Order: sequence, then structure tokens, then C-alpha cells
Amino acid sequence: MTAPGRRAVESGVPPAPDPTAGSRPTGLRFGYGTNGFANHRLDDALAVIADLGYAGVALTLDHDHLDPFAPGLARRVAAVARRLSALGLGVVVETGARYLLDPWHKHAPTLLHDDPARRVEFLHRAVRIGADLGAEAVSCWAGVRPDQVPPAIAWDRLVAGCAVVVDAAEAAGVPLGFEPEPGMLVEDIAGWRRLRAVLGDPAGFGITLDIGHCRCLEPRPVPECVREVAAHLVNVQIDDMRRGVHEHLEFGAGEIDFPPVLAALADAGYRGLVAVELPRHSHAAPTIAARSIDFLRHAAKEAEPGERHR
Repeated sequence: MTAPGRRAVESGVPPAPDPTAGSRPTGLRFGYGTNGFANHRLDDALAVIADLGYAGVALTLDHDHLDPFAPGLARRVAAVARRLSALGLGVVVETGARYLLDPWHKHAPTLLHDDPARRVEFLHRAVRIGADLGAEAVSCWAGVRPDQVPPAIAWDRLVAGCAVVVDAAEAAGVPLGFEPEPGMLVEDIAGWRRLRAVLGDPAGFGITLDIGHCRCLEPRPVPECVREVAAHLVNVQIDDMRRGVHEHLEFGAGEIDFPPVLAALADAGYRGLVAVELPRHSHAAPTIAARSIDFLRHAAKEAEPGERHR
């Protein structure tokens, strides 16, 4: 049987959103990251994700997935917007492409480098793309401090760069989700709180919370991390992980107990995407994406209030 999204594409008529697609009794909306479909054309990746029953997609702007620096950007963004609508997919925009800005150096330049202009321009474009796609959030992070840049200078550069991006996001009406990332200048929730305070607690400066990162380095249990930032959650990435090891793992391969995590998200009233983040699993993307949504559906069922109290 063909999935509703695929029928709509073939007929050319966008479907009405399916309120049950990707959702479970917890009300959570599961998505999948395109950085886990790096070997697929974007149109094909979106179709597979929709056909598997995901409610949305975390779209990493990259060379083959809506390159923000290639010609004809407005036309290509409009085409992706139509495709997302036809498939009934929500979207968040991610900016973690590894070599989009510099073919020699991963993630360079960041806001911490001597010349961050290319990164600032990228984030400006990401915000504009997010607005045009109707994205639920645009996500970004600090970057790793270059060895030659003293910590205080790196921090000042980060604050200055984020202030510019916050202004752009507010003008565009797009929530900004800043992601604490292990090994980066802001790697934990405490660092995100410090940055937000220095920026003046802007309303549009939320948090992208990676569930795996919480297990990797946060001192509190993962559900407590969710509850701590619930009021500021605009984007959630989900994967398994082990304490002290920053490696995104398939569900069940790490140490996280997921039903309490999903229950914490549901109890917090979070209604954004909860998108699978497996950037090194593109070699078997359809199979892993299918396993992932099956796992999440089962975990969400276990997270129901009645199940929790058995």
C-alpha cells in the first residue's frame, strides 16, 4: 500500500495533514534528520521519511540538500517547500554541515574564528530559508575554540555573532535553537544558560536539546535535563549515547532509557519535532530510519501514563 504522502506527490494534490502521522498517544511528533540520508537525493530522502510515517524532517543545509550558496536559491527553496507540504512534513533547519563552508576544515569557519563572515552569512541564509519553508526552528551551535584563540576572546566573538543572528531570526519570525554540543565552547545546558543571559534573555533564543548529549555529559538524569529546559525547548534531537563518549548510536546501542525521556517531553507539553540524529548512518538510511520509528513508537507507548504506573 502506498503511503498518503506518496499518493499526493503522484496525483499532484497536496494532502490534508494526517493528525496521526508520526504521533503516538504522548502527542510527540517524530522526525528524521537528512544528515542521516547523505547518500540520497533530497526529494528521495523526504519521500522515504514520509512513507515511514515520520511527522517531519530536520533539514541540514548542505551541498546536495538545499545548498544555500548554489544558484537559484529562491526557486529551489520554493520547490522544497512544496515538496514538504505535499508530503505533510514539518521541518526544522539544521546548520551542522561539515564541509559546506570550507572544503579543508570541518565546520570552519565558526563564529569563534578570526574571520567568521562566511559563518554569519550562512546563518543569515539559514534563517531566511527557515522563514520561507515555514520552519519550526533554525538550529545552530558555538563551534570548537581554535587553539590560537584565547577563551575570553572566543566567548566575546560568540556573543557578538549570536546577537547578530538573534536579530535576524527575530526579524524573520523564526525561533532560534542553540545547541550545546560536547567539545564545543558551549557544550552543556549551563553554558547555554550563561550565553542566553549575556544576550539579554531574548525571547526567540531557545535551545536545541540533543537527548544523547544529555547522557554523554550532563550531571543530571536525562529526563531531568528535559524538565530543566522545557520552557525554552524549540527543537529536540534524539539518539542513544553512552556516558562520556560523544558517539551517536542507534536506539538500544547506548545507555538511555527512552520511555521516561519521552514522558518528560510529553509532560512538558513539547509539540515540536523530536528528530532522530544519526549523521553517520547514511549507508543504511532507510533500514535504520524504519527501525528508529518502530523503536520510538514502542517507547512512546510505554511512556503513556497508564503504562508508567503498571
